[in-house]
Amino acid sequence: MTVQLIPFLMFNGNASEAISFYETALEATVLFKQTVDEGPLSPEVQLTEEEKAQISHSILKIGETNVYASDIIPGQKLQFGNQVTICITTNDAGKARQYYEALLPGGEVLQQLGEVHFSPAYGMLTDQFGITFQIFTTRH
Repeated sequence: MTVQLIPFLMFNGNASEAISFYETALEATVLFKQTVDEGPLSPEVQLTEEEKAQISHSILKIGETNVYASDIIPGQKLQFGNQVTICITTNDAGKARQYYEALLPGGEVLQQLGEVHFSPAYGMLTDQFGITFQIFTTRH
């Protein structure tokens, strides 16, 4: 038996934009992406063209990790919070800085990237989509 814990990012109608952003900022590869319209739809459900174009499910590969992303189900309310963060871990401080700076535009610094007692380069930020990332560099 195998068990995985996979981060699942939920967006409020802008998942497609976020996926494109992470392809650039985090060198993500899209393994799978499906819109609501491409999936099975019940004939009773009436959706707008905008809702049909939203992402029902996607899988991104970032480094060795899969991350799921989708838009919230039409009609549901997205609630923002910091209960779940994504910790990007690398052994390269230069790569940590690259990710930190790429995710920062339009976001908010929670902790400036820098040396701390447990890491030569650690920082935390919330990106323009409200996702909180911790950037952690391991010591060699």
